[in-house]
Amino acid sequence: MTEAITEYRNENTKDIDLLSTIDMVRKMNEEDQIVAQVVGDVAPDIAVAIDMIAKAFLKGGKLYYFGAGTSGRIGILDASECPPTFSVDPSMVQGIIAGGESALLTAVEGAEDNFENGKTDAKILTDKDVCVVISASGNPKYLLGVLAQADEIGAATIGITCNSKGLVAKEAGHVICAEVGPEVIAGSSRLKAGTAQKMILNMLSTGSMIKIGKTYENFMIDLKASNEKLKDRAIRIVSQIAQVTHSEALAALLKCDWEIKTAITMLKLNLDAQNARHELKKHGGVLRKLLNSDGISV
Repeated sequence: MTEAITEYRNENTKDIDLLSTIDMVRKMNEEDQIVAQVVGDVAPDIAVAIDMIAKAFLKGGKLYYFGAGTSGRIGILDASECPPTFSVDPSMVQGIIAGGESALLTAVEGAEDNFENGKTDAKILTDKDVCVVISASGNPKYLLGVLAQADEIGAATIGITCNSKGLVAKEAGHVICAEVGPEVIAGSSRLKAGTAQKMILNMLSTGSMIKIGKTYENFMIDLKASNEKLKDRAIRIVSQIAQVTHSEALAALLKCDWEIKTAITMLKLNLDAQNARHELKKHGGVLRKLLNSDGISV
């Protein structure tokens, strides 16, 4: 196996241990600026992946992230933020890390090298689902086991990697390869590679949720108003979209258990909560479709 680019030594940071603190920070920032450009370069590949995931969601499928170490933790982070942001069931987007939950806080030695554990963990997949494997080097045997199991049952597979020569890039059905180059500290892929992975996962989850109607314009219309900050946000969203006062928005939200889309529908169509929910259901829960179909200006 050839050495992964993530293991190369970065010529630009050879003297980082001799720099002043501010120069060290600037040097790291210089390297970070490469990441956004590289992620932008693979935008077409990210777009294809978003469409794959949205299509699976609309057919009742789920999205699973698999990774080891840093990559696994980033996957779990992205998955855990989908329910409060988009009011989806926690099972709809799930993150699985090599070595199990204990690997979230403490490195589990050898977890990424176990092919059979990857196959076992991936038995959760069905042929409706999308399986995303995440790895900077693209070579963990654990992820190859995941991909093998996904292929066996017919799940769509996406590989996110920073190494085009890695095995993940060869085995995944669709590949997003953000080659960010050698790390600031050789081999420390929690840095540039980790940042690239988080950016890409943010786009995958957010983009697919947008595609299935979880936003209206750039408003978060399916958030769970579970605390005071989010309740205040919900009031502002309803007020702006329905073009009513904050008091009117609050009154509507209180009548429908803080369901933002329901409150907006109530106000725009002059309905009670039950009939507003019925109207939304007729339009697949997509507020844009409902308002457009009724010729309502917003």
